[in-house]
Amino acid sequence: MKFKIPFTLSGLETLKRKSKIFIKLTGYKKSKLDDYLESTEEDITRRQYLAICYRRFLFNILIFSVVFTSILGVFLITNFFIFGVLGALVLSGFIFFNQINYPRIHVLNKKREIEKNLIPLLQDMIVQLNSGVPIFQILSNIADSDYGEASYEFKKIVKEINSGVGQIQAIEKYAKINTSAYFRRVLWQISNGLRSGSDMTMVISEGIKNLSAEQEIQIQSYGGKLNPLIMFYMLIAVILPSLGITFLIIISSLLGIEETLIKVIFAIVFVLVVFMQIMFLGLIKSKRPSLL
Repeated sequence: MKFKIPFTLSGLETLKRKSKIFIKLTGYKKSKLDDYLESTEEDITRRQYLAICYRRFLFNILIFSVVFTSILGVFLITNFFIFGVLGALVLSGFIFFNQINYPRIHVLNKKREIEKNLIPLLQDMIVQLNSGVPIFQILSNIADSDYGEASYEFKKIVKEINSGVGQIQAIEKYAKINTSAYFRRVLWQISNGLRSGSDMTMVISEGIKNLSAEQEIQIQSYGGKLNPLIMFYMLIAVILPSLGITFLIIISSLLGIEETLIKVIFAIVFVLVVFMQIMFLGLIKSKRPSLL
């Protein structure tokens, strides 16, 4: 999974070069961001990443301030400069928040991509083991298969073995550093089975059994989380907007509110409803079990 900072067009090296002056604004204290950036396998430090985010934040404020104040000024909006700058601050802050949190989101998405293919991957290994294929060849076949991030992780293991590292040592190395607890467990089971000389078919079958049981638990938990989410969605995104528009129509007809103001309010309600729809879609997607 390629690491690309959101809302940027240039490559990582170009962004690092352009943001050197902003490194002075960053501190030396380590944080979780260091671990997330290390997991992305990109050549970038926490200070460099923060410098990029600070530079983009300042640049976005300047650009959006010019755009928003120009648009509001054309429509002769009162205090257009204040509203334009405030709008620029809000939008720039939203982009800055997304960029700061992107390494964490990237690592979580990568972990999900690995875990969703684990059970099919292990089932493939069982078939190959029953066919008499050696373990190293199985690892190579999995690395060349279409199992997404899981195949990419096995490619790193195969590359390590080809460079002269022992098979068990290579597997254990990536079992220690991978961010997915389920993938680490699978690798530890494989390495322990190889080290003890156990029947690998039994070892892999036990791994599939454990993951399937965990998958059932995740599905039950997911169903329990969806019910309150659906009720909250119906209340916020369906019932309240409908009642609000109805009351607004009645009140506007009684008080004689200007047509322009009514249109603006309707536009704001529409934007809020669309935002809520997108938010709920993202929330439901984020709650989806990783083993599905």
